[in-house]
Order: sequence, then structure tokens, then C-alpha cells
Amino acid sequence: MDNDKSYKELLTDITTFIFDVDGVLTDGTITVTTDGEMLRTMNIKDGFALKTAIDAGYNMCIISGGSNEGVRKRLAGLGIKDIYLGAHNKIEQLDAYLNKNNIKKSQVLYMGDDIPDYPVMILAGLPCCPQDAVPEIKAISKYISHKNGGKGAVRDVIEQVLKVHGKWNGNFNAKYD
Repeated sequence: MDNDKSYKELLTDITTFIFDVDGVLTDGTITVTTDGEMLRTMNIKDGFALKTAIDAGYNMCIISGGSNEGVRKRLAGLGIKDIYLGAHNKIEQLDAYLNKNNIKKSQVLYMGDDIPDYPVMILAGLPCCPQDAVPEIKAISKYISHKNGGKGAVRDVIEQVLKVHGKWNGNFNAKYD
């Protein structure tokens, strides 16, 4: 990681977004139904930004310790092909994804919010976190969003990267659900 560059300068190098789910794409709250199903809530504006980035040609990957199939369906519906759920060693998934796609770590923006994200975040070119991330993650993040997890933090970082690259143009024709 190049400590001499500000996060705004690092935005120009980003070709790849990698996100955790719980606490990043969600607010970290889980509602447990009487039959044991765990429900999560995601922000539609984050979904729009994910779809817009994919449509603009960026690499997109999800690495999460959680293993909810509803989450997989939602993200796959946005066009995300590389979804690693139940990832207990996130570095293994990161390395496999980067090797498979010939991506340098310096090209990766990784957003996490809690201790399981720490080992991967220190390897990413641009480690980021939501405003409500734990202190250890904030300490290693080059950018801390002004938005909380599940409340637009993902949209915040995607929009910044796409704007720097001239690819955030109010793409009103993007289809997202």
C-alpha cells in the first residue's frame, strides 16, 4: 500500500470493487424469523451503484463470512458473478479472485467493517469502511465513508471512483431491481 498517496489519488487506480456484506451492504442487523431464517435489509441506492459499476466494466466481488442464499440471489440479480459466501479465510478468496482475473492488489477498493475484514483490507490498494465500522478497521482505512453500513456507504465509494474516471454520468438507463 502506498502511504504517500491520498485516497483521492488512489481512486484513479481502482478497477475492482470488493465488498463485505453484513455491516457494509447491510446495517449489520439480522432479523431472525420463528423458523430460523435470518433476514437482512439492503439499500436500493447501493444496488443501483453496484449495477452501474458493473455496467461500466468494473470488476465486482463479494467476500462474506455469512452464507445467506437470499443475499446471493439479490447480488446475483444485480449482475455480480463472483460471490464468496461462508468465507472464513477471506485472504484465500481474495487471492483466488485476483489470480483468476489477473488483478493487482493496488487496483482493489475493499470495503469492510469488522475484524474479519482486517487481513484482506491491509492488502487492498484502497481499504475503505463505513462510518460505523469498528475502531480497528477505521484505523487502517484510507477512506471512511460519511455513510453507515447499509445506508449508502457502498454507493458513496462507487460513485467517487466512477466520477474520477468520468463514468458516473447519471446513467438513467441502467436496469436494477
